[in-house]
Amino acid sequence: MSALTWMEEELASLEEASLKRSLRESYTVPGSPGRMFRGTGSRSLLNLSANDYLGLSQHPAIIEAMREALLEEGLGAGASRLVTGNRKAYAKLEEAIAEWQNCEAALVFGSGYMANAGVIRSVVGRGDVVFSDQLNHASIVDGILMSRAELVRYRHLDMEHLEAMLHKHRDKRRKLIVTDAVFSMDGDQARLHELKLLKHEYGAMLMVDEAHSGGIYGRHGEGLCHELGVKDEVDIHIGTFSKAFGAYGAYVCGSRTLIDYLVNKARPLIYSTAMPPALLAGIAQALALVQQDHWRRERLGSAVRFFRSSLKKSGFLIPTGDSAIVPIIIGDNETALRFSAALEENGIAAVAIRPPSVPEGTARIRFSLSAAHTDKELRDAAARIRQVGLQFGVLGR
Repeated sequence: MSALTWMEEELASLEEASLKRSLRESYTVPGSPGRMFRGTGSRSLLNLSANDYLGLSQHPAIIEAMREALLEEGLGAGASRLVTGNRKAYAKLEEAIAEWQNCEAALVFGSGYMANAGVIRSVVGRGDVVFSDQLNHASIVDGILMSRAELVRYRHLDMEHLEAMLHKHRDKRRKLIVTDAVFSMDGDQARLHELKLLKHEYGAMLMVDEAHSGGIYGRHGEGLCHELGVKDEVDIHIGTFSKAFGAYGAYVCGSRTLIDYLVNKARPLIYSTAMPPALLAGIAQALALVQQDHWRRERLGSAVRFFRSSLKKSGFLIPTGDSAIVPIIIGDNETALRFSAALEENGIAAVAIRPPSVPEGTARIRFSLSAAHTDKELRDAAARIRQVGLQFGVLGR
């Protein structure tokens, strides 16, 4: 018997439950960031699954900045930042981020997962407690587990439950409240004003992940914390370059003390090779565009309102909100997969999201909009989604 027989058995169980995943090749459509190809020889699909919210992933200025840096600096950094990989582009980018966020200092990480995992396990440990919204991203949960602090998951957006848990654990050494600003699978917003009050009442730190709100909310895309006026109450501010920025990587903002501490304690930063200089140059250009191109946020907002309204008129029950994430709850995994396949046949790339990414029994199609989508594309998409909804009997759910 093979030593990996247990893997084969578990994969078979996943397949039986319609939970087995596989990798599919995807291709960009040059000059059309809102469209894509899936599989060889396929036709162009309207991409309603990506997080390229501002349509920057193919911006020529970003590509040119990366090309110039590649010619000047070469491909890789060659070492971690604490060895020889800390190229001059890091200081330039981190200063620009700190100025953009109106904070003392910033620190760039290789990805949002690395940022969340590295920060959480740096600021809490055994004897501490972390209060995490039940629907927080997996990277947050994993960071808490790696920290060995006690994990307390409060019911989604339930501030009474959170307060009860804070009171129960009021004598812990350190207390950290952590939340997504906009939740990745539902598109709803954290109750940041109430979290701010609870933080002060119970002497906790507050960490907010702006992955799906950075670049979109705020006068210059600073994020939801800025738009709601609670930025100065957030101790640890996380953001990503992989969504609205159309690139890759992440950042942490806060006090100079926090950033100095993370340089000395965050293992993903200390033990990872630094990001390629060309990528840093591209991110810096994307940051400038995020701040300058207000029309992109305006276009995205218009697209979101139009698409949400169109689906509601078609008979779908759409959660209230104004984020670019628009889910349709299907329920069982197999139906969600077949719904997604039918959409692809109708020219729409919209992936079925299943457990463990979402709770059991809530498999869904998660639409994600971009400033690159036109009203005509979204109007046609809404009509096709309605047809598929009628086909599978999910309208009104």
